[in-house]
Amino acid sequence: MPSTARRIALLLALSAVSLTAAQAQQKLKYPKTQSDQIYDAVAKPAVPVGGLQAYADYLEKNQQYPTAALQGGREGTVEVSFVIEKSGGVSNVVAKNSVDPALDAEAIRLIKGGPKWTPAENKGAKVRQRVTVPITFHLPLGAGGPAPATSDANEELKPTGPGGATVVKAEQPARPVGGTDAFFAWIQQNLRYPALARKKNIQGKVLVEFMVQKDGSLTDVKLVKRLGAGCDEEALRLIKAAPKWEPALYQGQPVKQKMVLPVLFTLL
Repeated sequence: MPSTARRIALLLALSAVSLTAAQAQQKLKYPKTQSDQIYDAVAKPAVPVGGLQAYADYLEKNQQYPTAALQGGREGTVEVSFVIEKSGGVSNVVAKNSVDPALDAEAIRLIKGGPKWTPAENKGAKVRQRVTVPITFHLPLGAGGPAPATSDANEELKPTGPGGATVVKAEQPARPVGGTDAFFAWIQQNLRYPALARKKNIQGKVLVEFMVQKDGSLTDVKLVKRLGAGCDEEALRLIKAAPKWEPALYQGQPVKQKMVLPVLFTLL
C-alpha cells in the first residue's frame, strides 16, 4: 500500500511537471499581430527618416502662413494626429484641435507632404502606429491683420501710436485690388528666381512687412523673415513694385494699415 501511494504521488508530480512545461511553452508563443491594428505605444516607435531634428527643420522651412490667418491675426498650435503605415508613409491625417480652418489645413498639408518615417516595430514585426505632432503658428512681429490700423483724422481718439498717430481697429482690412488670389498670382508671374538661390536649390518663404497707405500705395517695405541667396532682395523688389491695394476703412474713411505677407520661392 505504501508502494502504491508512492506511485500515485509520483504520477501526480510528473503530471504537474508536464502541465507546467506545456503552459510555459504556450506562453512563449507570441499572439499573432493584427495586420491592420494601430498601436499608440510600442517598444520601438516610428521615427522620421533623417531624425527628429531634420523633421523639425522641414516643418519650419516649409510652413506657409495662410494669408487669411495673417490678416486676421490668428495664431496657435495645431495638434495633428496621423498613422505611420508599415511602408513609412502617413495616413488618416486629422487636426485633433481646431485652431483656425486655414491653420488646420496648412498643418495637415505639412504632415501629408513631409518625409517618410521609419515604421514602428512590435515583437519583431513592422506595425502601424498613431502619432501626434504639434505644429505652432506664431504671427511675425508687426503682423496682426485688421488691427492695428492708423489714422490721423479722428480727433475723438487719443494718440497712442508713434508720432501721435492714433491706433484703431479697422472695420474693413486692407486688401489687394482684385483679391488675394490675384495678388499672389501677380507675385508668381513677376518673380525672378535669383540665380544663386536656384544654383543652391534654396526654397522657402520671405516674410515682408509693409504699410498700405490711405491711397492704396505700399510703403515702408522691410523684411521680417529672411531666406538669403538673393531671395530677400527679390521679395522687397516685388512688394515695392506691386499694384495698389484697397485701403483699410475706419468709420467709412481710409486709414493706413500695416501688413505682413509671405513671398514664396519654389523650384519647379
